[in-house]
Amino acid sequence: MAMIEAKRRGAMWLESGGVRPTKQRVCLAALLVGDGHHRHVTAESLFDAVRASGEKVSLATVYNTLRAFSDAGILREITVNGTKSYFDTDTSNHAHFYWEDSGELADAGHDSPDHEVRVSNLPAPPDGAEITKVDVVIRLRRT
Repeated sequence: MAMIEAKRRGAMWLESGGVRPTKQRVCLAALLVGDGHHRHVTAESLFDAVRASGEKVSLATVYNTLRAFSDAGILREITVNGTKSYFDTDTSNHAHFYWEDSGELADAGHDSPDHEVRVSNLPAPPDGAEITKVDVVIRLRRT
């Protein structure tokens, strides 16, 4: 019963972004949002979750699907170190903590009422451009 509900939620999430609900997309969406909680994933971690669930989806399909979800605006991509991409199911504006030792990405103070980060003194964009978002990643090291 839980998997049926997870797939229903996943299909609704896809619909909210105008994404066609193929079998593989619904499977991935169910793993991402099926329990109603937000999460941060990499393509590799989602691929591992797919394999653990017993479903058959290639790593290339996971990459392509995450990109499609991001392009549709239902996932937010956060790039760390210029090479590693994390995908966040919470697309609202919020900052992230990045744990350098474990490579874990987590919301920064998202549960507190004063979690909003204010960025000031941004440079003016070039003519003919506008700032669409500012990603804030706060790097942490355990002491």
